[in-house]
Amino acid sequence: MAEAVVDANQRVDGIRGVILDFGEVLCHEPSPGKLARMADALGLDHETFLARYSQERPTYDQGLLTPEDYWSRVAVDKVRLNPELTSRLRQWDVEMWSDLNPDMVHWLDRLHEAGLKTAVLSNMHRDMAAHVRRNFPWMQRVDCPILSCELLLVKPDPAIYRRCLDCLKLRPQEVIFIDDREPNVAAARALGIVGVRFDSVDRLHTELASIGLQVLP
Repeated sequence: MAEAVVDANQRVDGIRGVILDFGEVLCHEPSPGKLARMADALGLDHETFLARYSQERPTYDQGLLTPEDYWSRVAVDKVRLNPELTSRLRQWDVEMWSDLNPDMVHWLDRLHEAGLKTAVLSNMHRDMAAHVRRNFPWMQRVDCPILSCELLLVKPDPAIYRRCLDCLKLRPQEVIFIDDREPNVAAARALGIVGVRFDSVDRLHTELASIGLQVLP
């Protein structure tokens, strides 16, 4: 049986806002080919690349590493990084996370039109944050874009959720938080937020309908 993505005891009475993660929620999961392109450029097998990429990511998303520092840590001593290769890796990384999920982006707009406050709460490095703000017009309609590199905080630190709630001017029980990673959802629930783990649009529709939300993806 599949793991539940929402606490069956949660209720959405009085919900006034929805917070969504960006990576693998508002955008699609990175394709193996795009990951392999970066791994090959660094001379790493896919498994090793993914491990290093993920291990160093929180500090990078927190805004505490430069792109040069981050990619050097991923590469370690496998290849000698130069400005051209670093630039390509940075570009490919942004492209990889720019494959938007149109159903979820459309739903975000519908939530706003229905009078619910909206937020995007994402662990995101500076290159990606600049790209999102510059190239995705729908972000301008989000009430609270909370991007980790701009606050020097990352999920699942409770402080970043509190900053989001403060921006929305809502209480935890008035908000639904949707993220693809269980630790992030668990941290939200610990603060009293209605936490939902994202698996797919269809399953999210079913889970939100089961707890009574009227505006569904």
